[in-house]
Amino acid sequence: MQNQGIDEELFRYIADSIGDTPYYKLLGIQVIKIGPGLAELSVKVDLKHTNPLGVTHGGLMMSLADAAMGNAIRSLGIKAVTVDCSTGFIASAQQGETVIARGEVLRAGKNMLFAQAEVRAGNRLLSNSKASYFKTGEMDLNN
Repeated sequence: MQNQGIDEELFRYIADSIGDTPYYKLLGIQVIKIGPGLAELSVKVDLKHTNPLGVTHGGLMMSLADAAMGNAIRSLGIKAVTVDCSTGFIASAQQGETVIARGEVLRAGKNMLFAQAEVRAGNRLLSNSKASYFKTGEMDLNN
């Protein structure tokens, strides 16, 4: 887990909250790195992540991408909720592979934020996502 240049207290807060989030725990999401306007998260694909065809369920990739984009926004000290998200699926991962989502903020406006994410397994691009978020406030590290 790497801090790529944000305030150490904010980094610790985000990393700890990712580790404590029940849905992230269910999926097995792990932090790779967090920097200003970016977040990289990973999941090792297990049987529980597969669809009836035996490949990674698209919902896992969408959730991982949304988590990476949302935490990229949080790295700027901003709280926000997803307004919409569009994901294109290009390939799938197999059980045992680690998938990595890299989310980055494209634009942070007064109320709306825009982000994108790619999900990869090794060098293979599995999906790409773009999303818009509504700012709900500033991060409060005491809560």
